[in-house]
Amino acid sequence: MAALDNLVVTTALPSIRKDLGGALGDLEWTVSAYTLTFAVLLMFGAALGDRFGRRRLFLVGLSVFTGASAAAAMAPGIDSLIAARAVQGVGAAIMMPLTLTLLTAAVPAAKRGMAYGIWGAVNGLAVASGPLIGGSLTEHVSWHWIFWLNVPLGLAVLPLARLRLSESFGAGARLDFPGTLLASGGLFGIVYGLVRGPADGWTSPFVMIGLFAGVALLTGFVVHGTRAKHPMLPMRLFRSRAFAGINAASLLMFLGMFGSIFLLSQYMQGVLGYSPTEAGLRMLPWTGMPMLVAPIAGYLSDRVGGRPVVATGLFLQAAGLAYYASVVAADASYASQLPALIISGIGMSLYFAPASNLVMSSVRPHEQGIASGANNALREVGGALGVAVMSSIFSAQGGYATAQSFIDGLRPALVVGASVVALAGIAALLIPTARRAARTATAEIPERALEADSPEGNSPEAGRPAPASLDTASLGTASLEADSLETASR
Repeated sequence: MAALDNLVVTTALPSIRKDLGGALGDLEWTVSAYTLTFAVLLMFGAALGDRFGRRRLFLVGLSVFTGASAAAAMAPGIDSLIAARAVQGVGAAIMMPLTLTLLTAAVPAAKRGMAYGIWGAVNGLAVASGPLIGGSLTEHVSWHWIFWLNVPLGLAVLPLARLRLSESFGAGARLDFPGTLLASGGLFGIVYGLVRGPADGWTSPFVMIGLFAGVALLTGFVVHGTRAKHPMLPMRLFRSRAFAGINAASLLMFLGMFGSIFLLSQYMQGVLGYSPTEAGLRMLPWTGMPMLVAPIAGYLSDRVGGRPVVATGLFLQAAGLAYYASVVAADASYASQLPALIISGIGMSLYFAPASNLVMSSVRPHEQGIASGANNALREVGGALGVAVMSSIFSAQGGYATAQSFIDGLRPALVVGASVVALAGIAALLIPTARRAARTATAEIPERALEADSPEGNSPEAGRPAPASLDTASLGTASLEADSLETASR
């Protein structure tokens, strides 16, 4: 549900604009309000789960998300819809990072790689199938039902989660309020400036204040992550080429993909004249490809390593967007678009399956919760920036006035999207090979052993010995690391 709602509104945007009104900037915020709050609160949500109980906070996040979905469905105007979407993002930010931690605790170590693959594939499929589900519900029922859909699902999952999931806590979890405020304010300022820039002018005082204040706050967030004792996102993690590479690739990939889907779904309806369902169906070669390719991608990553699979997928995604930019026209046939959709779909599928495993294996076991939250947050940041950046390019070069003006704005936006995803492929190539990662991890084992022997390493309270029984999640992540090292060595 959380991943689906990233792009479920895209094919419903023309209907929402017809019913509730609003300019392009308002439509952007129906997407960005969700991705922005989702992004900036992800790591904070993970910390809340570690402190107050992962199952308990998962239930809280799911309840907030379900309630906000009902509020979005009943929204009487565009402003109330945007507000409900922002609250949805808060609920998703609390529950989403805890899903991976709860999954680690619930699945035996021997099956954990497969479970992570399924988790990544489901998330990728949910993101990609958003336009089809949103379009079908919008055309055959009402756009309100893209939000009503979450309510019965949420109500069904709540008792299952309460009865079937085990409670667990993180050792010594601390809440980083300054880091959360710096990240939230910085990202809001930048996205606000990018969204309002085309309408108000790039020299408008509010736009310039938003952009400069956003950059300043994000700079403060980086400094805080370097100097604070317990930051929300420790900047030392980015000293690892593997961690830095996969996170840079994730941010750039989502930036290019989200912005492209946001505009292409409107192109298919507003320019080519397809209904919402027809638009969603015609995007299936792109959005439905994970069902066919993800298992193959998982097999290939086991055989040759995650880096070449992810990099190949990103370059294919970039090639698909570049091809699309070359064929868009006011009277483009579906046959001319089909190769671009298929290439993009294969590329996206090759990325999603091994990316989560690369993230989790790039850090130490006790840092995997932070790493998962950071990667998901950067993906969502990329999505929010992608919609804002590519819509700004679209508005600067074209608009909604005529079919040709839409093409004039869409083509350069797709070229930028393709270039950004190609940069993501280059970032993925910076990830060390499996053999080199294994040597690095092996060299760090003595240091980890020393940490484990220290009182601080065993317990959040200095001087107290570690408890005799470790929690299941800790045992699971330790086993995962051992499995990863063994696989990498082979």
